[in-house]
Amino acid sequence: MRFSPGPFSLVILAAFPLFLLSGCAGVSTQSPTPALYESKPVAVETGKASYYGGRWIGRLTANGEHYHSEDCTAAHKKLPFNTMVKVTNLKNGKSVIVRINNRGPYAKGRILDLSMVAARKIDMIGAGIVPVRAEILKSIEVITKPNRSFSGLER
Repeated sequence: MRFSPGPFSLVILAAFPLFLLSGCAGVSTQSPTPALYESKPVAVETGKASYYGGRWIGRLTANGEHYHSEDCTAAHKKLPFNTMVKVTNLKNGKSVIVRINNRGPYAKGRILDLSMVAARKIDMIGAGIVPVRAEILKSIEVITKPNRSFSGLER
């Protein structure tokens, strides 16, 4: 007996490559325009970072969201929630931008706890704890609609 895919199966097969291409993008609550940040950070902090996952997946973070290991998020003791931070692994120079959505770490000497995907992006999974530079970013407002129309310039 030969398998004949129905219309629903074809939709799933067509959507599967799009799912793979989405990668770590996840669902964003921000605007569809790319985020831009000022070149000079608001502040810089150096110290050690760790990462968390495993048993924390699905639990509530300090700001009320559920922790998802595929989101580029982090925990910091004092920074306001939704602060964007560029984290650079000082051992290899790799960087990732994370959003603060949790409190911690509470281990002495650590300044950040990164999500699993953020830790992977800066290649710290094997080490577990690495020295990092955390740059607090200030976003640039992107104007998506012109505030003037130049109808006189049309030919």
